[in-house]
Amino acid sequence: MAKNVAGSPLERNGLASFDQKLAMAKRCSHEGVVAGAKAAVVASIATAIPTMASAKWLPWAKANLNHTAQALIISTAAGAAYFIVADKTVLASARRNSLKKPCFSDV
Repeated sequence: MAKNVAGSPLERNGLASFDQKLAMAKRCSHEGVVAGAKAAVVASIATAIPTMASAKWLPWAKANLNHTAQALIISTAAGAAYFIVADKTVLASARRNSLKKPCFSDV
């Protein structure tokens, strides 16, 4: 026979701790998405300028890089920047938050 501990401080603390962890995870992932999006925009601009310029002025690029190839080069750089920066941001945030002591104010 299991004992009902729904109203005990341990049960309340466990749910509060879970809610705090869930909120922290959402905040960390949102920070990663924002940082990744910023990096993707910068990478797109930094890649688009030389790609378009080389496709216009260099004979080899003019002959071999059609619009699809140019878009693929730019989007690959943007995607890579997004995932690298988002991953680093989430990991840094998780590392920073793992060192914090849990707050047990309900006990």
